[in-house]
Amino acid sequence: MAELIGPRLYSCYNCRNNVALHDDIISKAFQGKNSRAFLFSHAMNIDVGPKEDRHLMTGLHTVADVYCSDCHEVLGWKYERAYEESQKYKEGKVILEKSKIVKDNC
Repeated sequence: MAELIGPRLYSCYNCRNNVALHDDIISKAFQGKNSRAFLFSHAMNIDVGPKEDRHLMTGLHTVADVYCSDCHEVLGWKYERAYEESQKYKEGKVILEKSKIVKDNC
């Protein structure tokens, strides 16, 4: 009998709440505050904090921290606005730090 294989997911490392689909990864070549990070086109089961301007490695961005909707652990941030034209592709995308998520069903 064939095994049923569900979607490959990433979950909060603290409570295992599903937060992103593997298929939504845009890049694995990002740096978070504390660890390497993945850029996702979408995330789920997250809460978005207040917007603030931050000077990141690629310039000034308006970002908002994202939190697990279950345990409220900070998982990364959402790019709300990029001020440099070359960085506009990040707008609306979510960074999740590799140290804050775990692979499930992979």
